[in-house]
Amino acid sequence: MEWLKRMNDALVYMENSLEGEISIERAAQIACCSQYHFQRMFSYIIGVPLSEYLRRRRLTQAALDLQAGDRVIDVALRYGYDSPTAFNRAFQAIHGISPSTAQKPDTVLKAFPPVSFQITIKGVTEMDYRIVEKEGFRVVGIRTHISGDMEENFKVVTPFWEQAINSGQTKQIAGMINGEPFGLLAVSTVDESGKGGYYYICASTDKPVLDGMFEVNVPKHTWAIFSGSGHPSSIGELHKRIYSEWKPTSGYEWAAMIDVEVYLNDDPLNMKYEVWMPVIKKV
Repeated sequence: MEWLKRMNDALVYMENSLEGEISIERAAQIACCSQYHFQRMFSYIIGVPLSEYLRRRRLTQAALDLQAGDRVIDVALRYGYDSPTAFNRAFQAIHGISPSTAQKPDTVLKAFPPVSFQITIKGVTEMDYRIVEKEGFRVVGIRTHISGDMEENFKVVTPFWEQAINSGQTKQIAGMINGEPFGLLAVSTVDESGKGGYYYICASTDKPVLDGMFEVNVPKHTWAIFSGSGHPSSIGELHKRIYSEWKPTSGYEWAAMIDVEVYLNDDPLNMKYEVWMPVIKKV
């Protein structure tokens, strides 16, 4: 399968570059997708942010080099650490011991093997989706900055929602809804470089932009719209299934670095939601 080969080729590139600089942009090019979607696919399918996976792989190799007799300072520089102090802190976070202790015989260390993408037999649970062409729509709401690092974004989004709920902003935004998609929205936009953008809690509306809020015009797209329900954690599981089960055999590619989540009710224990992904049919 072409998608499978491209993703594994990107993994091989990163594995071969552990001792030098790893370009996520280059890995994404090998996978034939944007930096933004490459990191999202990796994080959802593997269950670990790409930056954390690379950190674990480098420190796994670093432990092997230390046990082979290499000096701590040489190993630190080899795997991208500018100082022994930074290397020591990162090494202890993974292995629970210092690099100098790792050089001693009969020391217990942790190994994180390289991953690979494989075909597995799934499909027991159906996925509800539809392909729909939608005109552009305008959204208004609050926003927070996100980066190209998915690990950092996970740390930003949850407290952003908590603050918005506790301050009453989500209710204020929900009161502005008067256009499709009908529901409280989460819209992620990333610039062309894939290195930064914004995460919005917003509503589709033609009402004026209130103080402290921002507007975004979402362009006309063909969308793959996936329906789901359950605990909020189920949204992450739906994303994982989109990337790992639907996308590889769908005949579609991602068309833009934007995605939309539509929250159709406000029951935190049994949410009803949709995930909108802009797509284009493969030629």
